Formats: sequence, structure tokens, C-alpha cells
Amino acid sequence: MTHDHSASRRRFLASAGALAAGAAAPPALAQGSAPNPPAAGGLPYLIGRSTDTLIPRGKVPRVVICGGGWGGVTAAKYLRRLAPHLEVVLLERNPVFFSCPMSNKWLVDVVDTQFLTHDYLGVSEKYGYRFIQTEILEIERDRKQVVTAAGGLHYDYLILSPGIRYNYEAWFANDRRMAEATRARFPAAYIPSAEHFHLKRALQDFRGGHLVMTLPPPPQRCPPSPYERACLIASMFRNKKIPGRITILDHKDGVRPIGPGFRAAFEELYKDIITYVPNARVEEIDPFKKHIRTEAGDFDFDHAILMAPHQAGDLAWKAGVVPPPGQGKPGGGWADVDPLFLHDRKDKDVFVIGDAVGFVSEQFAFYPKAGHVANRHARIVARYIAEREAGREPTYQLPDNLCFMMVDSNPQVGISVQFDYKVNGKGVIEQTQIDYNERKPETVGEDFNWARLIYEDMFA
Repeated sequence: MTHDHSASRRRFLASAGALAAGAAAPPALAQGSAPNPPAAGGLPYLIGRSTDTLIPRGKVPRVVICGGGWGGVTAAKYLRRLAPHLEVVLLERNPVFFSCPMSNKWLVDVVDTQFLTHDYLGVSEKYGYRFIQTEILEIERDRKQVVTAAGGLHYDYLILSPGIRYNYEAWFANDRRMAEATRARFPAAYIPSAEHFHLKRALQDFRGGHLVMTLPPPPQRCPPSPYERACLIASMFRNKKIPGRITILDHKDGVRPIGPGFRAAFEELYKDIITYVPNARVEEIDPFKKHIRTEAGDFDFDHAILMAPHQAGDLAWKAGVVPPPGQGKPGGGWADVDPLFLHDRKDKDVFVIGDAVGFVSEQFAFYPKAGHVANRHARIVARYIAEREAGREPTYQLPDNLCFMMVDSNPQVGISVQFDYKVNGKGVIEQTQIDYNERKPETVGEDFNWARLIYEDMFA
């Protein structure tokens, strides 16, 4: 099957422009009312406490967005364009945006750090929303309030964009010492950004030996990206003549998505470097002895990338949108939302976007947990809120997804996968997946073009 890349690009560009068309220019940054009184106890005014009021209530409805990743920053921008009368506040604990998509290429020096990072303040000032760098402590749904380290603030609408957390409990139960040692020594580097720098240093210092990668069971963040990471690290080993070998321990019974393309890369490009082991469910990990026991056998390692099972990010749990174990839909640990409108099933003023979204379809279960989907969810939810504010009942929209994977850095070639969605006559969301398994340099060009376009959509 041939890949009509130009058609995919046209669809991408058309969808990118559709929501923004006709949107009014944003007004100046919304201002709160009178400032807080001086803090008690002699603290300087800007040393906030969780008991302070971070932003007093204004005269217009307020949207609070928790999490400034691919979903959160997109939602803030589109809300200001589609509903400029709203006050929009984005809360994020990191000072700058760091992109997980494209970061595998950064690990092996195909792109630089500047390519992955973006400025929160610049885009917030441009579009007139508030960006506040702070830690979110609690989400009090009964009071419609978000409590941060700098104080609390009321919301009329809440958008949760929490990403993922590592479910180390599945490996270590309540043994915090083992979990912390695993994360510190052998980070998964699937949550930006400190882990990425740690892993990059480890790869730069690697002089040879056995590198083991555990893959989390589905659903996981960006399922094909661990395979891309293995390929690019293997490419680095080959190019730098590092005597290293890589073992991929996969919970699944085979490589997917883009299975034939990745299997061909393993066999044709890295036969002497990569060993792929299916059905390798982790039974025990010892980060001190550097030993892993799985259903497919035992493995010792010199270094490892240990990816624990994924769940919805911490904020989703704090907000109470993740059902208790044994309740809700299959695949526990993810937010239970209306599959068409992405709001909490019991509260239409609380939305969840991106990776944290749980079960949505009897056919394919979960949307791909990818940056592209988070961007699309954000734009869709911004439109839902704008429609409601205009007194109209919104009609549903569905996302799409494009995913490009580089499998060799010299020469640069890639493979890709495309997902499209529709609702069938029974009201069930259906997924169409098309894998493009042939390694092509043109696919790498599509990959960088995709990144440029979506970064522009989020930050320009």
C-alpha cells in the first residue's frame, strides 16, 4: 500500500484551520479584582500559601486548565480565540514546555534541545490568558476550586490535562524505596523533562554491554515510540561502534502498531544489536542487583530503561475522575469520561483531554495516547465550551492521529501510522488504522513538517 503523504498533510492543515476560522482576536489579558491583603505572619506578598486566594473571582466565567502539556496549552489558546469573553487560567508546574514527541531523536542528537522546548509566557501574553507556574495540590470538586501551592482559585469550567503517571505499585506494591531507586537510576523518560536529561547522559556515557527496555502493557503513552527509541539507540551504537546490545521486553504477544515495519527494522538493520522478546510480562525487578524476572525468562543488565505500566496522571486521581478499582470500564486507572464530549460522566463542567482519557469504544477501547490526540482533544473541548457559552448545544467532534517513527538516523528513514475515527449506526466510535511499513526518507520529512505545523498550532 502506498502512502499519500500529501493527502494526509492536506487533511492535517484543513483540520488545523477549521476551528480557528472566523475566531475573534483575543482582548487584553483579563485582570482580577483587588489584590490579596498582605500575607499573615510577615510573609512577602508573592510567597503564596495554599490557604490564600490566588486569583479573586472576576465578573466573567473562568476556565481553569490543569496541566500545560500538548493538551493544556492548546486548550488555553483556542479558548481565547473561540470564546474571548472567558477568563482562562493555565496552571503548570514546569517553567517551560518540553515535548515528549520528537524526544527520541533528541536522545541521539538528531535534534537539539531548542527544538523540543517552548515558552509558556510568550504564548500566554500573545493570546491573553494567564499562565501560572505552580504545583497543584488539590482539586475540590464540591467547591469548584483548584488549590495550588500559591493559593486557591475558583473555576466555572475545569479542563484536566494531566498526562500519565507510572504505576510502580504494580511492580513494587507499597515499597517506596524500590520504586524511587528504579525511577532515579533507570528512568522511563516518558514524562518530561528531567528524566530525559538523565537518560541522555546515561546513553552518552554508555560504553558497551546489555541495555534492557521493559515496555508497559497497553494502554500506554505512544505505543510505537519505545520501538523507535530502541531503533535509534541501536543506530547510535552502530554509528559510534559501541559494543552494546538491546533487549526489548514486551508485554504484548507481538510488535504493534506498525508491526511489520518495526520487525523488518529489527531484523534487517539491527539483527546483531536488538533482541525482541514478546510475552515478557514483568514479575520482579531489582534495580540494585540489575535483574529482571519475566514470564519469558530472567535478564541481567548493565543499564535499563524501565517503563512501568501507565495510568492517568496524578491530577486525574486528585480530581476524582478515575473510578475505584473494579468499577468503571475495562482498563482501570484512566479517567471515565463521556466518549463523545470528553466531560466527566457526572459533571459536564469538568473535561479530561489527552493521555488520561479512558475507555471510549467497544471496538478499540482507548484513543492512542499521543500528543497529536491531546492537541485535537483540546481544540474540540475548547469548541464545546465556546458553544455552551454561546447558548448552543454542541455537536460532537472526533480527533484523528498521525504518528511518525524514525527507525534509522544514518541514513534517516521512517515509518508511520494513521488513525481515523467515526461513529457507526449504533453510536459506537470506530477506528480505522493504516500502517505504513516501508522505510522511506520522505517519511522523515513528513515527520518534521508535522512537528513544525503542530508546534505552530500550539504556540504561534
